[in-house]
Amino acid sequence: MRTPVMYKLFFQLVFKRMDPEQAHHLAFRWIRRAARVPVLRTFAAAALAPRHEELRTEALGLRMHGPFGLAAGFDKNAVAIDGMAMLGFDHVEIGTVTGEPQPGNPKKRLFRLVADRALINRMGFNNEGSAAVAERLATRTPVFRTTVGVNIGKTKAVPEAEAVGDYVKSTERLAAHADYLVVNVSSPNTPGLRNLQATEALRPLLAAVREAADRTVTDRRVPLLVKIAPDLADEDVDAVADLAVELGLDGIIATNTTIARDTLGLKSEASLVKETGGLSGAPLKERSLEVLSRLYVRVGTRITLVGVGGVENAEDAWQRILAGATLVQGYSAFVYEGPFYARAIHKGLAARLAASPYATLAEAVGAETRKVTQ
Repeated sequence: MRTPVMYKLFFQLVFKRMDPEQAHHLAFRWIRRAARVPVLRTFAAAALAPRHEELRTEALGLRMHGPFGLAAGFDKNAVAIDGMAMLGFDHVEIGTVTGEPQPGNPKKRLFRLVADRALINRMGFNNEGSAAVAERLATRTPVFRTTVGVNIGKTKAVPEAEAVGDYVKSTERLAAHADYLVVNVSSPNTPGLRNLQATEALRPLLAAVREAADRTVTDRRVPLLVKIAPDLADEDVDAVADLAVELGLDGIIATNTTIARDTLGLKSEASLVKETGGLSGAPLKERSLEVLSRLYVRVGTRITLVGVGGVENAEDAWQRILAGATLVQGYSAFVYEGPFYARAIHKGLAARLAASPYATLAEAVGAETRKVTQ
């Protein structure tokens, strides 16, 4: 029996019967413990993270083993970076981290829509706060070389009018420890947060974070990205793209979770579908790809695009690259696919690249979108 099949059986017999948040913490502990055992982590990395030279990627001024990384939300407090690198993720985006520690929303706050291969969460940025996470990153001794992104958001108790100061506080604490920094203004689980996606609010916020990062880290330029929601109207996607170019941002991550339900053709039971929060996973695939393609038409190669949302397999990752993404991220499918998730995507991407007319992944980025718009 192949290991992926074994995991799917294990998921059905064990994880599916557990509370989703408890299952997450259990898997998280196993990953962290495995990464602490030298022999075990070496064998695990050899099996789960084989390198494909043809997938080596340069993005945001950084060199990575490949284009596929772990999206924010899984490792909120930067406690399992080596564990996730051991599982084959080429970059690990930690967070979302807020200026102050907060417990998040009341439980139960994470739900599996197994029939739709999706998740709904209303976690509410539960994390230890930027000071604690910065200290952990500062004292970390990496075991595996990987790129570490830091995703920052607004503390729930901070009024929307004071959001800029809250983001600046996190930036001052965390920028020095980040290979890249992400401003998250697109989670639906912090009241008022998505209002910051409006360009009149987003412009001063991004400018302040950029200034704080430059002032705090003087020996290099910390790449700055913004993460947007799939629920933005097309004209608002265009406006964010134009603003990113205007401000000299390094990248845009498309997309976060969605609050949509009725238009997604969900098959799960109504009681689950009605749960409030952000929906992620397979049903997000189509809209995330649309937003990504639209961004690429608008910004071209001037800004690095990161595709996330419904990336279940190598074909999904390949379609993101052809649409314009230099980097691709996954999270929800990891819950359903298990520890061989990243390995399967790398293997499939290498095969697709070999069968394509493109000599490198960089040549493939945006190729299909360019065809449509020419």
